[in-house]
Amino acid sequence: MRRICAIAFAMAVFLLLTPRAGSQKSYPPGANSSVPAQNPPLILTTQLPLPGVHGRFDHFAFDPVEPGRIFISALGNNSVEIINLVEGTEVHRITGVPEPQGITYATGLNKIFVASRKGTLYIYDGANYDLITKIVFNADVDNLRYDATSKRVYVGFGDGDKAAIGMIDATTNKRLDEEYKTGAHPESFQLETSGAKIFVNLPDLKQVGVIDRSTKQVSKWPLTLEDNFPMALDEADHRLFIVTRTPPRLAVLDTESGKVVAALPCVADVDDVYYDSNRKRIYIPGGQGRIDIFQQKDPDHFEFLAKVPTVIGARTAGYAKTGKKGSDRFYLAIPATPGKDAAVWWYTVMD
Repeated sequence: MRRICAIAFAMAVFLLLTPRAGSQKSYPPGANSSVPAQNPPLILTTQLPLPGVHGRFDHFAFDPVEPGRIFISALGNNSVEIINLVEGTEVHRITGVPEPQGITYATGLNKIFVASRKGTLYIYDGANYDLITKIVFNADVDNLRYDATSKRVYVGFGDGDKAAIGMIDATTNKRLDEEYKTGAHPESFQLETSGAKIFVNLPDLKQVGVIDRSTKQVSKWPLTLEDNFPMALDEADHRLFIVTRTPPRLAVLDTESGKVVAALPCVADVDDVYYDSNRKRIYIPGGQGRIDIFQQKDPDHFEFLAKVPTVIGARTAGYAKTGKKGSDRFYLAIPATPGKDAAVWWYTVMD
């Protein structure tokens, strides 16, 4: 009886949250077969096809202003896919960006910043998608972060002794002279909002870099785990979440000491991780073919909550936290396979 009620509830949520006709597709077989039916943390509600998009995806960015948009770097397609979150439709495709990687959106300025592996940062008008300007870094431009307070875009770029996190004035579109040398290519990094630190993954060094924007000092924490690419931050509890590939682990670090307080086995081939501060959950999408979800019991203790089967190669995702009950979404990019279009799968986050 409990299972029947749960299925009815899931279907009710499905019908309530489905975008307008034309975008909805059927569930994949066994979409939540590894999640307890009475309390699934994610419910798949929509599959939006992206015909003509080939190759792998990289990062997501969001425009939170209603109706809202997703921006997705389609690295293998040399394009940026832009999706309307209310209509559930693709509204534009920016082409001609060679191997786009990091992407961020400047709220209030209505600008889209796109990083190219070929060494250039592209800036687009968020209203008409015209190219405003491009800034040449002459080295692999990767992860981007926007600081709305300072109106700066932080740019991870380069390799070896030329690797750094640089800055762009998002108002003037000019590169600033100030930059922080990292000693190795910077992968995912996170900015404190109540403090001055930047935490950055440096997989080539098997380290996490810590940049103090007040003192301009850079320190580093060694890791015994390898290939630390994605990162998320729980600033309130002073915890940093990184996911490694060798071996596949969710590692939790104390941001005040650098000490690893927990290391848990997780899905393999991970490129994104998200922390849900409302529900104290960690979402880890992996190219192994599932999303692993962990529950934070307290700042030092975590437990495996659920796994949500997806498809092989789907390791790029975005998490939109709205603050409104029942409206948080988790988005997963699905690469094209022979006979099947690329797609974005939408999940509703359940309490």
